[in-house]
Amino acid sequence: MFYLDSGLRFHFKAEAEADDSFNLLSFDFDEQLSSPFKGELILLSRRDDITAEQIVDKNGVLSIWQDGVRVRSFHGIVSRFAKEDSGHKQTQYKLTMEPAMARLRLRQNSRIFQEKSLKQIFSTLLDEMGISDYAFSWDARYESEKREYCVQYRESDFDFITRLAAEAGVFWYFEFSDDKHTLIFCDATSKLPAAKQLFPYNALSGGDSEVPFVRSFSYAKQLASAKTELKDYSFKKPAYSFLQDDIANQLDFQQAGSEVLYEHYDYPGRYKDDAQGELFTRARLQALRNETQMASAMSDIVDAGAGIKFNLGEHPDAAFNRDWLLVGVKHSGIQGAAAEEGNSSTPTQYQNQLLAIEGHLSWLPLPATKPLVTGPHMAIVVGPDNEEIFCDEFGRVKVQFPWDRYGRADEHSSCWVRVSQGWAGGQYGFMAVPRIGHEVIVSFLEGDPDQPIITGRTYHAANPVPYVLPTNKTKTVLKTQTHKGPGFNELSFEDAAENQLIYLHAQKDHKLEINHDQHYQVGNDREKHIGRDQRLNVGQDEFLEIGRDQQALIGQDQKLEVTRDRQTLIKRHYRLEVMDRRHEYSRANHDLEVGGHYTQKVEGKVLLEAGESVLVHTKSLTLNGSEKVTIQGPGGKILIDSGGITLEAPNIKLKGPVAVTTGAKPQLATLKSAAEEGNPIVDLCPDCGE
Repeated sequence: MFYLDSGLRFHFKAEAEADDSFNLLSFDFDEQLSSPFKGELILLSRRDDITAEQIVDKNGVLSIWQDGVRVRSFHGIVSRFAKEDSGHKQTQYKLTMEPAMARLRLRQNSRIFQEKSLKQIFSTLLDEMGISDYAFSWDARYESEKREYCVQYRESDFDFITRLAAEAGVFWYFEFSDDKHTLIFCDATSKLPAAKQLFPYNALSGGDSEVPFVRSFSYAKQLASAKTELKDYSFKKPAYSFLQDDIANQLDFQQAGSEVLYEHYDYPGRYKDDAQGELFTRARLQALRNETQMASAMSDIVDAGAGIKFNLGEHPDAAFNRDWLLVGVKHSGIQGAAAEEGNSSTPTQYQNQLLAIEGHLSWLPLPATKPLVTGPHMAIVVGPDNEEIFCDEFGRVKVQFPWDRYGRADEHSSCWVRVSQGWAGGQYGFMAVPRIGHEVIVSFLEGDPDQPIITGRTYHAANPVPYVLPTNKTKTVLKTQTHKGPGFNELSFEDAAENQLIYLHAQKDHKLEINHDQHYQVGNDREKHIGRDQRLNVGQDEFLEIGRDQQALIGQDQKLEVTRDRQTLIKRHYRLEVMDRRHEYSRANHDLEVGGHYTQKVEGKVLLEAGESVLVHTKSLTLNGSEKVTIQGPGGKILIDSGGITLEAPNIKLKGPVAVTTGAKPQLATLKSAAEEGNPIVDLCPDCGE
């Protein structure tokens, strides 16, 4: 302890008050690594009119003086101020000092950071709060490595920063000066500053002393997890284990095999690559083992502070005379001379309680529990202007959450969010990409706001249902909308009794591909309308069976080409009516077989032309011409008309017996004689040539 006559003095100065406004009666000031410091001060003043409006949320500085020299300062903001009792001469006040960082506790927010480094995130939040006194003492990766998607969800800025720092293996502490306190983010205890003096140990000093000592010192070891193993999953590498582990050293005081028995396993590890996983795993193990080897001490050395390394000296156990790292310090002071009433004889005293680890050890904070999203959220699918569908190669989309005040409802509003589909296999399954403006239901893996996934879609007032409800409540619909154009495709099912219907609408083309069989069975009528052409290509056979009649109406021409044979079987009548010319052409033989009678009726002429011969074989042949019948050959002709039969030829020869029956007896013998002799029946008339 130090006495007043040793030159020890405490003082507090408020930013907006005169230097002598307060007399500091006592204080307790607690500082720890990765924790905001907190000081509780009891003040006395001859003034009784000091108000909270003059003090709160303003800077203040607690100073420790030794022999007229300021040896230690604690700078901060006043977060609480209370006016207490008034005595004969002075009024008592009580205030709380905290770092400016404590203001971050007062702002809870929900916002999204994308493609930002840890430094960028921290700087943004601190700058927005008007905090400029901060610095970084860490590896460059914290400034270069970008976080694809990092969400602050219903979380204070303070909790968000401290959680991210702990996850990344970063701790923080404060450096004090007379006019400011600086927040330092650090990733290694080896970078921490060292005390200016040796901390001597003296447990036998007894009573009070003007020389500062470490007056008590204890060192303890305790069991802790000896191994961490973290695991995670990424859909981009679904078969990869993403397993990371780390085993502690200095396990000599734990039983053999403790690295297996005392294992800390967790899933998900919240990393998507090995480098980040290794960092997170190591940080988790170090945080779990913070208190495995811990020293506690009492001293009155004012240089002690969280984040300071010191060398302990003069301890009877030489093993303790080494470098130590202070991870926590509780300062206490009382200044009885400030009272002026009653207890003014109490000497000025200062002491602290120290928590330290060996100087070569690491210390990291244990990550705080991350806020959980306890249920699904609604969101709107967003994307660039003048676009209707915006997705990546995995079918992921961007969304705008209603709670996100910073998003602009564009392609930067969120990360790419995976979409749950009805079926998803290796290049097979169901795929329907939510379109810009659609409302979707977003769930979160493990309740983690950093891992959204779309699990459903919903209609709302601006996006009504395809058919009016409840009028069409029996209809099940799959209806799409043409991308950047009018129209839609639709498959719908109507289940109303007696009106059941399956409806298929293709806005443009319809393609059906079947690798094997297809069977159609229509119980009643089938109607098919094709606006333009139809092409049917059958690789092998086609069979058509019609129970009753078939009608075909062809608006223009019909062409039928049969590569080989064609057979037509008509079990009753066959009628062919040609309104204009008919032409049949057989390149080989043409056989016609009629089981009954054969009748041909021609309104005009009939021309029969044979290249070789015409053979008519029948029991009876009748040639009937209503006006005349002409039989003509190269040497003459026979004409039968109403005037009789005329045989016209250069010669007419009759061979064989001739029976002539006629009413003209004189010519009968002559004709018979000419026929028997083979002579011309009639000589030409010498006068007329007939």
